[in-house]
Amino acid sequence: MKKSQIESEHAVTQLGPYVDEMRGRRAVRDVTSRPRDVSGVEIVTVDLGQSLVRVSGSMTVDEVLSAFVGSGYALQLVSPTD
Repeated sequence: MKKSQIESEHAVTQLGPYVDEMRGRRAVRDVTSRPRDVSGVEIVTVDLGQSLVRVSGSMTVDEVLSAFVGSGYALQLVSPTD
Protein backbone atom coordinates (compact mmCIF):
# COMPACT_ATOMS: atom_id res chain seq x y z
CA MET A 1 0.00 0.00 0.00
CA LYS A 2 1.21 3.49 -0.79
CA LYS A 3 1.52 6.13 1.89
CA SER A 4 -0.67 9.11 1.19
CA GLN A 5 0.68 12.59 0.56
CA ILE A 6 -2.48 14.21 1.98
CA GLU A 7 -1.95 17.69 3.40
CA SER A 8 -3.00 17.56 7.05
CA GLU A 9 -4.40 21.09 7.24
CA HIS A 10 -6.92 20.60 4.41
CA ALA A 11 -10.32 18.96 4.63
CA VAL A 12 -10.45 15.58 2.94
CA THR A 13 -13.32 13.61 1.51
CA GLN A 14 -11.88 10.17 2.26
CA LEU A 15 -9.07 8.95 4.47
CA GLY A 16 -7.76 5.41 4.71
CA PRO A 17 -5.73 4.75 7.82
CA TYR A 18 -4.13 1.31 8.02
CA VAL A 19 -4.48 0.15 11.62
CA ASP A 20 -1.83 -2.34 12.71
CA GLU A 21 -2.91 -5.00 15.20
CA MET A 22 -6.65 -4.60 14.52
CA ARG A 23 -8.13 -8.02 15.18
CA GLY A 24 -11.60 -9.10 16.21
CA ARG A 25 -14.91 -7.41 16.92
CA ARG A 26 -13.76 -5.51 19.98
CA ALA A 27 -10.93 -3.84 18.06
CA VAL A 28 -13.27 -3.01 15.16
CA ARG A 29 -15.76 -1.37 17.55
CA ASP A 30 -12.98 0.65 19.19
CA VAL A 31 -11.37 1.70 15.92
CA THR A 32 -14.66 2.73 14.30
CA SER A 33 -15.93 4.61 17.35
CA ARG A 34 -12.90 6.91 17.58
CA PRO A 35 -13.29 8.79 14.25
CA ARG A 36 -17.10 8.93 14.57
CA ASP A 37 -16.68 11.61 17.25
CA VAL A 38 -14.64 13.80 14.87
CA SER A 39 -16.54 16.77 13.46
CA GLY A 40 -17.19 16.32 9.73
CA VAL A 41 -16.92 12.52 9.67
CA GLU A 42 -19.90 11.07 7.80
CA ILE A 43 -19.02 7.41 7.14
CA VAL A 44 -16.63 4.97 8.84
CA THR A 45 -16.11 1.48 7.40
CA VAL A 46 -13.64 -1.29 8.18
CA ASP A 47 -11.95 -4.03 6.16
CA LEU A 48 -10.74 -6.28 8.96
CA GLY A 49 -8.87 -8.59 6.58
CA GLN A 50 -6.67 -5.71 5.43
CA SER A 51 -6.69 -3.79 8.75
CA LEU A 52 -8.05 -0.83 6.82
CA VAL A 53 -10.44 1.85 8.05
CA ARG A 54 -12.09 4.18 5.56
CA VAL A 55 -13.26 7.52 6.90
CA SER A 56 -15.29 9.82 4.64
CA GLY A 57 -16.43 13.37 5.21
CA SER A 58 -15.12 16.91 5.51
CA MET A 59 -12.71 16.30 8.40
CA THR A 60 -8.95 16.94 8.32
CA VAL A 61 -6.29 14.27 8.55
CA ASP A 62 -5.00 15.74 11.83
CA GLU A 63 -8.48 15.58 13.37
CA VAL A 64 -8.84 11.89 12.54
CA LEU A 65 -5.31 11.02 13.66
CA SER A 66 -5.79 12.87 16.95
CA ALA A 67 -8.81 10.66 17.68
CA PHE A 68 -6.41 7.70 17.88
CA VAL A 69 -3.88 9.30 20.25
CA GLY A 70 -3.43 7.00 23.24
CA SER A 71 -5.31 4.14 21.56
CA GLY A 72 -2.31 1.87 21.23
CA TYR A 73 -2.98 1.40 17.52
CA ALA A 74 -0.21 2.16 15.04
CA LEU A 75 -1.69 4.15 12.14
CA GLN A 76 -0.33 4.50 8.64
CA LEU A 77 -2.16 6.61 6.06
CA VAL A 78 -2.90 5.01 2.72
CA SER A 79 -4.40 6.60 -0.36
CA PRO A 80 -8.17 6.17 -0.66
CA THR A 81 -7.81 4.28 -3.95
CA ASP A 82 -5.58 1.51 -2.51
